[in-house]
Amino acid sequence: MEAECEQVHGGGGGEEEEAGADEAMLWSFQEAVERQTLQIGASACGATAVVDVLKALGVDVAPEEADRCVQTRLRRNESPLPDYLLSRSEAGATHSQLIQGAQEASEGKVAGRFFHFHPRRRVRLIPWLACWIRKGAVPVATMNMQLAVPEGEEVPDAWHHQLVFGVAPHAVFMTNPLDVGSEEEVHQRLCSESVLLIRREDVLQRLTPDCCLSSLSESQSDPRWKALDIEGQVRQMALEEEQEPDRPKLAHITIPAAYSSGVTLFALRGSQLGHELLHAPELPLL
Repeated sequence: MEAECEQVHGGGGGEEEEAGADEAMLWSFQEAVERQTLQIGASACGATAVVDVLKALGVDVAPEEADRCVQTRLRRNESPLPDYLLSRSEAGATHSQLIQGAQEASEGKVAGRFFHFHPRRRVRLIPWLACWIRKGAVPVATMNMQLAVPEGEEVPDAWHHQLVFGVAPHAVFMTNPLDVGSEEEVHQRLCSESVLLIRREDVLQRLTPDCCLSSLSESQSDPRWKALDIEGQVRQMALEEEQEPDRPKLAHITIPAAYSSGVTLFALRGSQLGHELLHAPELPLL
């Protein structure tokens, strides 16, 4: 029984799938409308999700306490470009902060376990989520919202944590905001490199003559800042400003992100489910 959810792998289908294997709900739609917590502050989608995770597990915590425990990081919008970009790379919270925050806010009653979805895993997302939800686990999806952007819509400027309150065939139901995502788009956003696109205007309005671009790669402990050549991307963007207006221009630069894409499952630490969750193996690579 313990390995049940770990076996929801591969293409599968057909007779091996039980009826209803793709359906499970923590809350009904009406309950989600009534119980969901709307964004509690800037960059605080992670802390907002933690409030609802604890609520779903029977632990009531004030939003301010959840935010304090998660230690939400803010964008430093008034900083020079190098520090602004560093703040953007870590604004909000990582899955580790969500797990630590939920544990602290619940005084140790709630445990979380993160499952990486990148690189791509051998798993059928909906049946896997449904299996854990039926057992009583509460999922939070950490997604790169800059992927699977509907045609004609502007590329969002951030990643997002959303509580998953249910699944149905080809659909994932989430809070903050109340939303239904297709299995394909949610899976795509769950399987992302840890990078973030920064809009052209957000870069250029902070690019000053005395800006030390070399610090973007030289002073960071994360080698990805140098590998992605942030300095070169910014210089390219600046050069494009001197070109004819009708020439194509970079819409974004790409920087490292602190976040990992995937799903964190939460449960009461002292329960059988909590034990099973904490000892479940990683999802196998595709």
